[in-house]
Amino acid sequence: MKPGPRGPGWIGAAVVATALISAIATFLILAGVIRVTPTPTIGVTLLAINVFLVLSLVVVIAWEARVFLHARRANAAVARLHTRIVGLFSLIAILPTILLAVVASVTIDRGLSLGFTDRVRDVVLKSVEVADAYQENQCQSLAREIRILNDDLTRARPNFDVNREWFENFLTTRATNLGLPVAQIMRGPTDVVARAKIDILKQTRLPSAAAFEDAAKSNDPICLLPTEGRIFAALLRMPAYDDAVLLVQREVSQLAIDFPGVSRAAAAEYLTYDSLKRSIQVTFASVFVLIALIALLSAVWFGLNFANRFVAPIRRLINAADQVASGNFYAQVPARKADGDLAHLGESFNKMTQELRRQHAGLTAASDLIDRRRRFTEAVLSGVSPGVIGVDAGGLVTIANPGAERMLGLAGEDLIGMPLTQVVPELAPLFPEAEGRQRALQQQIQLTRDGRERTVTVRVTSEQAQGAARGFVVTLDDITDLVSAQRTSAWADVARRIAHEIKNPLTPIQLSAERIRRKYGKVITTDREVFDQCTATIVRQVDEIKRMVDEFSSFARMPKPAIAEHDLTEIAKQNLFMIRVAHPDLDFAFSARGVEGAERVTAAFDIRLLSQVLTNILKNAVEAVAAVPEAELGKGRVELALSVEEAFAVIEVTDNGKGFPAEGRQRLLEPYMTTREGGTGLGLAIVSKVLEEHGGGIELNDNPAGRGGRVRMRVPRVLAADAQADQGLSPSLGERQGNHEKPGDHEKPGEHEEKGTARTGPQIAEMLQ
Repeated sequence: MKPGPRGPGWIGAAVVATALISAIATFLILAGVIRVTPTPTIGVTLLAINVFLVLSLVVVIAWEARVFLHARRANAAVARLHTRIVGLFSLIAILPTILLAVVASVTIDRGLSLGFTDRVRDVVLKSVEVADAYQENQCQSLAREIRILNDDLTRARPNFDVNREWFENFLTTRATNLGLPVAQIMRGPTDVVARAKIDILKQTRLPSAAAFEDAAKSNDPICLLPTEGRIFAALLRMPAYDDAVLLVQREVSQLAIDFPGVSRAAAAEYLTYDSLKRSIQVTFASVFVLIALIALLSAVWFGLNFANRFVAPIRRLINAADQVASGNFYAQVPARKADGDLAHLGESFNKMTQELRRQHAGLTAASDLIDRRRRFTEAVLSGVSPGVIGVDAGGLVTIANPGAERMLGLAGEDLIGMPLTQVVPELAPLFPEAEGRQRALQQQIQLTRDGRERTVTVRVTSEQAQGAARGFVVTLDDITDLVSAQRTSAWADVARRIAHEIKNPLTPIQLSAERIRRKYGKVITTDREVFDQCTATIVRQVDEIKRMVDEFSSFARMPKPAIAEHDLTEIAKQNLFMIRVAHPDLDFAFSARGVEGAERVTAAFDIRLLSQVLTNILKNAVEAVAAVPEAELGKGRVELALSVEEAFAVIEVTDNGKGFPAEGRQRLLEPYMTTREGGTGLGLAIVSKVLEEHGGGIELNDNPAGRGGRVRMRVPRVLAADAQADQGLSPSLGERQGNHEKPGDHEKPGEHEEKGTARTGPQIAEMLQ
């Protein structure tokens, strides 16, 4: 359930800001910081403004509280956290505000009470009297001194007319002695009769004409209080000088000038405030209470607003997380910059859901791919002739293809779940050795089933996880027919040697025996019968040997293959798959580029023979990779590429193994050329012979990418006319050898066919046994 509308947030912020500004301004006015006299009128005005703002704050707080109360009633996410934040902010705001209001009210009351006691009242009123008495004292002092100066000047009247200079000096001396900076005898504001030569005062101002007139009419001194500046003046009529006026002036302290006025103003203000003391106390206390309320309500509004804004993104995150938990990986939350760090949390959540969505899609695609590969693997395993058996860490059979069932003579339901060492005891010694190996273990065993002994090549590959074997993959390849075919091929080579080495000398031997019989038959008289019998025996045995050589020669002739147009791509994939299953630790790559970029390449060949060719070459590549030390090898790789070159289909097998020797490379295609112990040297010779019978050829090259070798084979794309005419005349070597015939499979892993010496007769005989 979603909360109701919150309204524009700037309205509440504006009201709170205005209220706080008003409260601060009110406090500054009452504190006297601002030059505004806090009169009762101003106090009432401030009171009314703050009351209005308090009511406005109550309205905006009620609006914010609607969201909070609505979330609590709806039991929305993080409602408890929302409540705690609001309560905490309210508590933090209420306690200091109440304390402030109480202290301010008591302070104001105590302050006003202390300021309006009887003692303070007497002091304020007495200060006015003191100021007036000070001015009066100044006037009396000046009047006394002007009388003394007048008496002295009256006695010096005779000298005034005789010696004016002496008179002015006398006037100066007496004024100086009396402390009068200005002393003048004048007949008006502008007519100066005589003056003291002092002029200490810089800003002397003469009395008005009216003051002179008043002095001329009076026999007593007239004291003039300063209206501007701080100079007291006195005027006295001088009868001895024809009613001229004596003017004296004296400068006093500015405090003496200002103090009376200040005292009277302060006393008046004090009396005014004394009469309004109670109303002031009430007004000030009300204003302080309103300021406290404004602070309190502003803090509450900030708390509610902060809680609402703080909780809203968290609530959105919780709701979105619930959607993700229910399986909706498209859930997103809006990331607003106003949310601060919570916006970053929202962005992180959105990235998380995007990554979950991507990973979910990847897992789904991977699951589909794995399922498709599983079905493909099952289809391939069910179609390949070698037996493939999966064994778990406990030695129990988990999977077996039809080839394994046929080879072991057991149905799948009888084989699954059985200990493999119990089903095939001959395999028991291999598992302990294979468990500690990183590469596949390969051996040949003799397997007897249904009274028939078969020669089987076994490869055991361990599935390693954290240094321990979690299971094994066992491949069984029946090479009985292959061994037989290799021995047959070896005998054929023996026959060719006999034909070459024996047949040629037989004719001279036979001719020599016949000539001896003709030439010396008449000469020999003794034991003529024995002589004829011996020469006849020689001729007869030579004929017998020639017949036997002809039979060997006929046996040595390779039957012509049954060539027809087939899909070379499919045959190559099948052979590559069998090698990949047997060697999962290597990288295998396949590519095909036919006519006009098509992925299908067709050619004219005998399926069985060409399959044997591909198997032999691929195994040689794997063995060449295995011959390189692991520290130098890195990752073993074998590539099989098909392409079209004019009238030929080109097959290239490239590996990063040991490679071919630089010298005598072509001799590897000859029979019995090998340096490996136990090798026959017939593998590449048979491949070369098969390709020649197809009308193609073979080249042994270096890997252009670096270490390793490349075998390049060519097969005609179209069936030749003479091959079409000869179809069906004789069975192919592959038909005589069976489905499992694989030339070169008997060779020792880890080497290509390399440079060596021809086999001797005893070695050939030993191999044929």
